[in-house]
Amino acid sequence: MHAPANASRLFGLLFLSTVLSVAAQGVVEAGDVRNVLVTVLGAASLLLALRAAEVVPRLFAVAAVAATAIVVLSLVRAFGGEIDEGAARTMNAALVALAPPAVVVAVVRELRRTKEVRLEAVMGVLSLYMLIGMAFAFTYGAIDRFGDEPFFADGGLATVSNCLYFSFTTLTTVGYGDFVAGTSLGHTLAVFEALIGQIYLVTVVSLIVSNLGRPARRRET
Repeated sequence: MHAPANASRLFGLLFLSTVLSVAAQGVVEAGDVRNVLVTVLGAASLLLALRAAEVVPRLFAVAAVAATAIVVLSLVRAFGGEIDEGAARTMNAALVALAPPAVVVAVVRELRRTKEVRLEAVMGVLSLYMLIGMAFAFTYGAIDRFGDEPFFADGGLATVSNCLYFSFTTLTTVGYGDFVAGTSLGHTLAVFEALIGQIYLVTVVSLIVSNLGRPARRRET
């Protein structure tokens, strides 16, 4: 199994696209420009993850068509199309949620191919961590739009930036407490996100980072 010539670039671009997506949701002013930008970055992250995972061309083509369709729908909404906020967040959630499995495959392939932990693997596991946080954030926003009750208790608004903030403070188990889920479904999802975040950090990320640059152990014959 040989490494693709652009493996380092793919993992680097994947990491960059996830960082930019998080930054765009938290910093860029709410509006059509941010909505389109976030969707484009989500689509880019998905396609980069699939490319790094070296999926079969047919699967990549299907994903590319779906991602392009979601980007087009985002543009239609920006120009006055009848697509509500809930549908937009659901589409973004779908984009982001499909990327993590591909990242897992890509990192495993990288480790098996190189027989050592390289920077590409580190960028892959960190990208996966951010994608998980964004997937939960979009899911929280979709629940707020489609549910009968507001997602946040005490009148907190489930804006894109607020959902992202709540998601990552939950994922990292910081838990400032200024935003609190107000429904049983919200509580349950927050618990699962906190568990995923804590277990992921103390196992996968710590293991990968602590072994950076070390060759894989080989069985003695």
